[in-house]
Amino acid sequence: MGEHSEAVETLRWNNGRLEMIDQRVLPARFEYLAYTDAAEMAEGIRSMVVRGAPAIGVAAAYGVALEAIKWRSTSSGEFSRKLTLACEVLAASRPTAVNLFWALKRMQGVWEQHASRPVVEIADALLAEAHEVLAEDIRINRRMGAHGAALLKDGARVLTHCNAGALATAGHGTALGVIRSAVEAGKKISVIADETRPFLQGARLTAWEMVQEKIPVTLITDNMSGYLMSQGEVDAVVVGTDRVAANGDVVNKIGTYMVAVLSKRHGIPFYVACPLSTIDLSIPEGAAIPIEERPASEVTGFRDCQWAAQGVAIRNPAFDVTPAELVTALITEKGLVNQPNRQKIAALFNS
Repeated sequence: MGEHSEAVETLRWNNGRLEMIDQRVLPARFEYLAYTDAAEMAEGIRSMVVRGAPAIGVAAAYGVALEAIKWRSTSSGEFSRKLTLACEVLAASRPTAVNLFWALKRMQGVWEQHASRPVVEIADALLAEAHEVLAEDIRINRRMGAHGAALLKDGARVLTHCNAGALATAGHGTALGVIRSAVEAGKKISVIADETRPFLQGARLTAWEMVQEKIPVTLITDNMSGYLMSQGEVDAVVVGTDRVAANGDVVNKIGTYMVAVLSKRHGIPFYVACPLSTIDLSIPEGAAIPIEERPASEVTGFRDCQWAAQGVAIRNPAFDVTPAELVTALITEKGLVNQPNRQKIAALFNS
């Protein structure tokens, strides 16, 4: 469905179902799980089978389409009730990534646009829109990649936090898309992936993607980045984001703020790859963005291995806020926003 062949198909439509790579079991196993309705899709988003703001948005769009297909033989009234409930269930799956709500609003707009047509035609229109959301995401990632690649010099050593690659999108990636595009342009780029506790998206997912494509990658623990910066071993930082406030504050995986502060201290550019769909103009600043708290079990151990003392209190916020003043530039599909602020971000939507 995209303009380019993608090495990793995070989500794919197959025989009337949406299939998604189960990112919880990578890199030990590579397998797809199939989804047939909105409730299943919401659980896939909630349990982090799929994660990354753009990928969550695509999954939500397909969740609406799958529910429409499921009830395409019902009356108009029943169809409307089922789709309304589906959107509510999907909206409740994860609170921080704005692409989820962006995709639901987009699908609701298509539904309203075709409201006077037969139910079966509405279902077809919603599926076509979900396909377009997926294809558009890849196109946008390619455009962001091209803009961002120009920022990286040949031989750059790029630190990234969490996973903002093909696995976090419909393909190519946001932060890793910048790196992929630079490599495609002939630049020798090496990646430093911090492990990204507690879910280990850097260790399990970013490192896996880079190894698959033979892009040099070095894995470090989260508390090593300051040392590497102090030794002159990091030339740039590129991360993704789950939501950007109207003033340019960036919400991304927990630990991003720490990396941004270290970057500022060492004079290293800190770039955020950010599609326009991830900018939320209704949120004035980062402090107003809800921060998801995830289960304590993610911190205390992994599966049957428990390393924390029994009875210890746990905090597990999944995201943090990086103030706009620490961001060198946002990399968007429309180009760069250097030293982002409210006026510059508003101008993106007026051009």
